[in-house]
Amino acid sequence: MNEEKKTDLPEQEAKTAAEETACEEKETKAAEAEAAPEKAEETAAKESADKGAETKDAKNAKDGGKKEKHRFRKASAEEEKIEKLEQENAELNDRYLRVCAEYDNFRRRSQKEREALYNDIKADTLSKFLPVYDNLERALKQGTEDEAYRKGVEMIMNQFNSTMEKLGVTEIESLGQKFDPALHNAVMHVDDPEKGENEIVEVFQQGFKIGDKVVRFAMVKVAN
Repeated sequence: MNEEKKTDLPEQEAKTAAEETACEEKETKAAEAEAAPEKAEETAAKESADKGAETKDAKNAKDGGKKEKHRFRKASAEEEKIEKLEQENAELNDRYLRVCAEYDNFRRRSQKEREALYNDIKADTLSKFLPVYDNLERALKQGTEDEAYRKGVEMIMNQFNSTMEKLGVTEIESLGQKFDPALHNAVMHVDDPEKGENEIVEVFQQGFKIGDKVVRFAMVKVAN
């Protein structure tokens, strides 16, 4: 009888172990069932957070793109403004140079006109005094025994010549020079083999000029 009890003991232990295992599995499934909603919520929360992060990144990227476009447009506008200002500056500079050139031309032209007018006035005034010069020259050519008289005429002639020199008046070279119709007035012609062609051999009336302007042509005799 004792042997039968010993034989049933292992079977009972095995049964008890099986029941315990089944109970543990049941408890595990129950725990998993209870934890499933919480895990689902965590997963959903994580997915929502990930989605939010992705949305935020996308928004930041979009905002960054907008800012970049804004900066690009602003830079383009500034470049256009700078280019416009540079163009206006170039136009103003060109206008300034043109005005300066025109003023310089006007100044030179006015100066030449003033000089020409001044020379015309001097020439016109001098022409009124040339008959006095001619008479003094004739007086000096006349012989006289009165040395004081001759000395006085020479002093007047020297003073006259000095005054004309100060005014820029010069005598036209004539005697021994080649005839120049721009400076001389030929009133006589003579054949002389000892003289050159168109050589001036005698001066009847002295000529004068101021610069390149002839005040009076020299009245001369021309040979050959």
